[in-house]
Amino acid sequence: MTTFKRTLLLASVALLAACSSGQDDDLMSYIDSVKARPGGRIEPLPQIKPYETFRYQAVDKRSPFERPRAADSAKNSSGPRPEQNRPKEYLEQFPLDTLDMVGALDRGGISYALIQTKDGLVHRVKKGDYLGQNYGRVVAINDSEVKLEEIVTNGVGGFFKRSSGIGLDD
Repeated sequence: MTTFKRTLLLASVALLAACSSGQDDDLMSYIDSVKARPGGRIEPLPQIKPYETFRYQAVDKRSPFERPRAADSAKNSSGPRPEQNRPKEYLEQFPLDTLDMVGALDRGGISYALIQTKDGLVHRVKKGDYLGQNYGRVVAINDSEVKLEEIVTNGVGGFFKRSSGIGLDD
């Protein structure tokens, strides 16, 4: 068995020596030809322009980074205002698009709407109750819809009324 191992070792050494003899010459000649080529020209770095400062000239006007002054919001004070002193109702924490009307009922002459939140709980609301995040007050209830009147900010310190509703979920 030892002669077989010796023969195998000699054959593998001979094969390795045969593989490396011709390829190194081709590789070395290619490297020499690449090194003999003339070098390329490197482009110069672009000129950096100095930073030009900007001076805010509208000193007499309101800064866009500050809240409106009392004088500015006084111009927009006409119109509806939400009641700030009343306690918030439970359904005012939910956006209107997350609430679904699932039914309506009359009890003792009062119309109620059944409103379901995304967690599956059903709440009973009547005319005058509040729901939604924009001070939405229920103004009418029928078999297929709860009509609301919301008080929405106009973006400059004032408010306006907007009609919206929640339809019966089919």
